[in-house]
Amino acid sequence: MELRIENMTCGGCAKSVTKAIQSVDPNAGIETNPAARTVKVETTATSAALQKVLKDAGYPATTR
Repeated sequence: MELRIENMTCGGCAKSVTKAIQSVDPNAGIETNPAARTVKVETTATSAALQKVLKDAGYPATTR
């Protein structure tokens, strides 16, 4: 799945996003792109679970 995260603007943000996703699914495949403000995730977690953990971390996301 691909998520759009408007306030992921740098590498530090990308690390925080990665850490948040891994808290839900430690084995997730994660590819962040701060320049495009997107993250591609291969996971067994639901979109809702990822969106909740990202919102809680301060990085609200929308699915693309």
